[in-house]
Amino acid sequence: MTLKLTNVTKRFGSATAVDNLSLEIPEKQIFGFLGANGAGKTTTFRMILGLMDLTEGSISWNDDSINYSKSHLIGYLPEERGLYPKLTVKDQLVYLGRLRGMQKNDIISEMDAWLEKFHVPEYRDKKVEELSKGNQQKIQFISAVIHKPKLLILDEPFSGLDPVNVEQLKKAVVELKEAGTSIVFSSHRMEHVEELCEHLCILHHGTPVVHGGLKEVKRSFGKKNVVVRADFDVNYLKDVPGVVRYKPFTEGCELQIESEDVAARIFEALSGKGFVRTFDLEEPTLNDIFIEKVGASYE
Repeated sequence: MTLKLTNVTKRFGSATAVDNLSLEIPEKQIFGFLGANGAGKTTTFRMILGLMDLTEGSISWNDDSINYSKSHLIGYLPEERGLYPKLTVKDQLVYLGRLRGMQKNDIISEMDAWLEKFHVPEYRDKKVEELSKGNQQKIQFISAVIHKPKLLILDEPFSGLDPVNVEQLKKAVVELKEAGTSIVFSSHRMEHVEELCEHLCILHHGTPVVHGGLKEVKRSFGKKNVVVRADFDVNYLKDVPGVVRYKPFTEGCELQIESEDVAARIFEALSGKGFVRTFDLEEPTLNDIFIEKVGASYE
């Protein structure tokens, strides 16, 4: 079931939140949405879900429109959390599962399995307001996936979580993908997208500035990174022709270079100067690409 956005535009009065966005999101993969605050990510999600009308364009899933009749096939974790603080975890999940058309027994067995997976079975009868922010996030996540959706949309799922909880949630997301769920998620954290996604889109003022497979995006960027660790001062390397950016650190430096050819010049500039412990030519990071494409406007 491929999700297809064709020339999607959303205007609020004279302001354009999403501008002529065309994307194809492959089935059974994790697709990453990146962008600064206000780039149009959440607005795009709301249009996909039918919570917001499009000004122009079309959105289809498996060549059909998305509407309320498909809600049992879709899971959504919004950026702003929406649990009922006074309800117990069990009552909350039973209520939300019933809204998705599930039977109570199925909800309870799924809930128990997820609470076990997240190592919090004792939260079953606790009120949501008694839980920490990280554990509330886990319950919100369970509410988005308890009905085994075919399409899962996660808006900033890892924000505000400690590293242990981030790893637990990431593992759950990967397992869902492997079980056949198509997942779209937004994040400010480049390393999460880099680790999880095969395809991605970077939005800037509602327009895609980068879109495609992660490997192709990195390859087409052209620039590479060289990391040097040496037992002598390497400050002079910043003057090698073709070095775009120089970043020193203890015992070495990281250089962004225009092309692989420049790496040979750097290697030559190092020879005979002393002991070089490492010389690594690396792919650009998503962070490098993001900063180049979105630049100073990113906050």
